[in-house]
Amino acid sequence: MPVLEKSQHRWKLDLSEPEQITLREGMHHHPHADVRERCAALLKIAQGHSPHWVALHGLLFARDPDSVYQWLAWYQQEGLAGVLHHRHGGARRGFL
Repeated sequence: MPVLEKSQHRWKLDLSEPEQITLREGMHHHPHADVRERCAALLKIAQGHSPHWVALHGLLFARDPDSVYQWLAWYQQEGLAGVLHHRHGGARRGFL
């Protein structure tokens, strides 16, 4: 299971080699763009970037930092399954 620490106001994600390989594979080959983006964000956090920095500067499009923190929490609690199962993408709108 990934190790998530918050030390001195800095989040740190420690990944094992198999976890890194799985996230790299997901980043490059998953059929859904949102999963590829989340895998890329998690790898950047594991490289030492803060989730806030990743949200604003580390992805193709800027994201709300709360979203990246949520991805990190899901990954820490449920592993890659959490990233895959929480793909709703926001509030649903009704049809007229």
